[in-house]
Amino acid sequence: MGKRLSKIYTRTGDDGSTGLGDGARVDKDHARMEAIGTVDELNSAIGAVLALDLIAPVRECLTGVQHELFDLGGELSIPGYTLISAARVTALEISLEGFNADLPPLKEFILPGGGAAASACHLARAICRRAERRIITLNRVEPINSQTIAYLNRLSDLLFVVARVLARNSGGEVLWDRTRS
Repeated sequence: MGKRLSKIYTRTGDDGSTGLGDGARVDKDHARMEAIGTVDELNSAIGAVLALDLIAPVRECLTGVQHELFDLGGELSIPGYTLISAARVTALEISLEGFNADLPPLKEFILPGGGAAASACHLARAICRRAERRIITLNRVEPINSQTIAYLNRLSDLLFVVARVLARNSGGEVLWDRTRS
C-alpha cells in the first residue's frame, strides 16, 4: 500500500503543483488533475446520495461504485496503471439492466427532480458526465485506459436509471412539459 498520511498539510503544493502516485509532480490545473478532481467530486456526490434514505439494492450498488471510483482515481494518479477492466463495465451494465427492467419506457424527457434522493442522483449523473469529458480531454494528450472512459459512460447511464427508480419510489418523476416554452 502507498504512503499513509500522518500530517495532512505538507506545503509541497504551495507552488501550485501536486504529486502523482508515481512521484511525478504536475500543475494542479493539469488535465490529469482535472480528471482526478472531477472523479473525486463524483465520488463525493454519490456519497451525498448514500446519505439519504435508499432502497437496499441502490445502496449496495452505489457503495460498490464508490469503491470503484476510488480505484479509478488511483488509476488516473499513476500514468499507465490500469485498475478498471471490461468486467467492471459489464457489471455496471448488468446493474443498469436490473434497475431498468421494471421502469416504464420513456415517452418524455425527465427533469432532474423527483425527491431528494433522485435529485442528488441526477446531480451525480451530471458530474459523472463532466468526469467523462475531463478524461477524454486528458486522453487527447496522454493515453488513458479505454475501459475507464466506457466505465464512466455506463455509470452516467446507471445513475440516470437509478434516479428514475428513486423518483418513482418517492412520488414520481418530473417530466419536461414542452408546452411551457
